[in-house]
Amino acid sequence: MVEIYVLRIGHRPGRDKRVTTHVGLVARAFGANGLILGDIVDESVARSLRKISQLWGGLFDVVMGVNSVEYAKKWKHRGLVVHLTMYGLHVDDVIDEIRDSGKDLLIVVGAEKVPRIFYELADYNVAVGHQPHSEVAALAVFLDRYYKGVELHREFSGAKLTVIPTPRGKKVLRIDNRKNSDRHAKNGKACRDNNDYCRENDG
Repeated sequence: MVEIYVLRIGHRPGRDKRVTTHVGLVARAFGANGLILGDIVDESVARSLRKISQLWGGLFDVVMGVNSVEYAKKWKHRGLVVHLTMYGLHVDDVIDEIRDSGKDLLIVVGAEKVPRIFYELADYNVAVGHQPHSEVAALAVFLDRYYKGVELHREFSGAKLTVIPTPRGKKVLRIDNRKNSDRHAKNGKACRDNNDYCRENDG
């Protein structure tokens, strides 16, 4: 099975924590195996992503502090390096070729200005559009095109929380082995009951 990892480069702890965390959340939710935080260690990002996996299930790797350039170079021995950039080839023109290769993918997502070497190292420089946009949006669109929407129906094993789709309000199911206790979530907090619905009404 193909493995997909996202290499986040240029992360600035004082400025990019929220966006980098969202890169990780999108990577996880849209089918990637993990996030590689290049050239720096930011435990706050790692804690947030690991907590999400503990609550919402699934396996998601978080690796920090690797040398981004060397990591990308080594990856090319096992798979493809895909750099998401608005200056690249349109995703619709290359996604079939990337998918049909059957190779593992390292998706490079920049924060600040991306060093030229990543444009040169990449097997594909891919754009989801040629207008300025968020790296989070670019990652979501790329992964959705790659998986053809199948990733949106993925089930995450070992989840303690799961959403029950509803046309109004919010319903979250808490799944654990603790004794049932009927408690309702308030202010966005997760349900504490076992196999009971937690109902919240918007507004």
